[in-house]
Order: sequence, then structure tokens, then C-alpha cells
Amino acid sequence: MAKHKIYTMSFASVYPHYVKKAEKKGRTKTEIDEIIRWLTGYSQEALEVQLEKETDFETFFAEAPKLNPARNLIKGVICGVRVEEIEEPTMQEIRYLDKLIDELAKGKVMEKILLK
Repeated sequence: MAKHKIYTMSFASVYPHYVKKAEKKGRTKTEIDEIIRWLTGYSQEALEVQLEKETDFETFFAEAPKLNPARNLIKGVICGVRVEEIEEPTMQEIRYLDKLIDELAKGKVMEKILLK
């Protein structure tokens, strides 16, 4: 079975869309970065290196220093699919991130987004 197209897409090519979506709703790039760091365990510096290297999504998540164990508590629908029911691990990680970005854009406070 062929890999989904998003796996081979550069994380850096999608990142500006995350930022734009957040900024359109009055949120910030800093908040986007905080969400990504919370989910993946990347430091800010390591995140910036991944963006500069134009790492693909599959590698971005495969090389994540420490995927947050609380990410399994993320629930809800993204692109018409419940994130907690996605069986393919990499796709689930991508959709977890999408869900968190959506919550940010919808005005949810960071403490709730990051399950604190």
C-alpha cells in the first residue's frame, strides 16, 4: 500500500499554514511552537533545525525526542475522522497536531489545549 502523500511532505511546507491559521484568529507563532514542542518533545532549537532541514512529516514524528504520553487523551474530529480511532500511528500523530492547532484557532486557552 502506498504511503499517504502527507508523509513525504516537508513539515516546513505546512508549518506556515499552521501559523497563518492561528494568527488569523489572534493567536501567535509562539503558541504554535509551544504546542509542537509539547506534542513532540523537540526543543525550540531542534524544532527550528527540523524546519530548516525541511524534514518530511514521517521523519519529523519518527525523530521526535519524546512524544507526549498525554497525547492519547486528545479526542475529537479532524477532517471528518475521530483522532482517537485512527489506527495508523504516523497519521494519528499528524492528526493530533492538527486537532491541537484547530483548538488554538478556535480560541481555547493553552492550559486546556495542552491538557494541563
